[in-house]
Amino acid sequence: MKHFNRIFSISLLLLLTVQTTSAQDSHTLTISSWGDIYEEAQLEAYYMPFGFYNGIRVNLEPYSGGLAPLKPSEENGSALFDVIDMTESDAMAACEAGLLSQFDDSMVAPSAENMDAEDDFIENSFFECGVAHIEYATVIGYNDRAFQDEKPNSVSDIFDVERFPGQRALRREPKGILEWALISYGVPVNQIYDLLSTERGLRLVSRRMNQIRDHIVWWESGEEPMKLLASGEVVMAVGFNGRFFDARVNHNLPLSIIYEAPLLEFGVWGISKFSKNQENARKFIQYATSTKRMAAFSNLLPYSPTRLSAWTRIGLHHGSNVTMKKHMPNETGGYRKEIRIDSQWYAETQSIRQQWFEQWLAGES
Repeated sequence: MKHFNRIFSISLLLLLTVQTTSAQDSHTLTISSWGDIYEEAQLEAYYMPFGFYNGIRVNLEPYSGGLAPLKPSEENGSALFDVIDMTESDAMAACEAGLLSQFDDSMVAPSAENMDAEDDFIENSFFECGVAHIEYATVIGYNDRAFQDEKPNSVSDIFDVERFPGQRALRREPKGILEWALISYGVPVNQIYDLLSTERGLRLVSRRMNQIRDHIVWWESGEEPMKLLASGEVVMAVGFNGRFFDARVNHNLPLSIIYEAPLLEFGVWGISKFSKNQENARKFIQYATSTKRMAAFSNLLPYSPTRLSAWTRIGLHHGSNVTMKKHMPNETGGYRKEIRIDSQWYAETQSIRQQWFEQWLAGES
């Protein structure tokens, strides 16, 4: 009921914001993000207060990754959005492809702790074409009710359909499964990307993937894994740590995660190079990177803020009073063998990875 009331309050406030900005004939800002509970938290923490206090109507466009949505319209050369929330590796690739505007540190809010803004962010948060605002984890989870005795507890279990029978939900792209396949062979974390850069590494991945070829349900949007697990269509799934948190805390679903080898990566705010609303886009990023706003978001979903001063303001989950810090990806807790995504490697190997993936899907590798 608390979750429903919060959604109702968000919807009502959004309606009031739209009505207010329309009456003022203000500018419109289009933001592209990841939908569902993630977008709901962003609405409450960022979009609604920004639109309300700045008299700017915020439109939302769905996004599920990749560079294709960033390319300008053939009709008028304009962008489908002004601001986009991207993975770190996609942001780097988009910057290299000339699809994002250049970043400078004036785009972030001043520090609330009397220090230079750059010093208030964790290391490597600033990019040539964007700024990291959260750190999140991609993990493997499972439905507790699907396994009455032995429970999965390592990434190798997703490839073991004899001990853990049932369908697996995987994201329809090779990120994550590449690393976990090699981890399942015992490859050390610090050797993963060197091995993935070789034909032998990809052959090893193919061998593991072939073990579950007939047991995969593919997903593309972030809310799908939880729905597939909840319905019983799959017994294990790859998903984002915040989505698993929401499923357990807000919906009381019997889902657990495997604490081995979470994949850690930044979420990055970027501005389309083809946006005709650069000023308001910069204004939004400055607002969204303030200490107060970043902390507000992380008190709704357990994605770690990249701003140090925001971290000190994380407390209890707004809906359930769960202590949020212990659920953050950069809090080791029970995690082991954390893998920091090599975004430069991903940005530089897009075509090779996609070629391998398409060949594997076609049964050619």
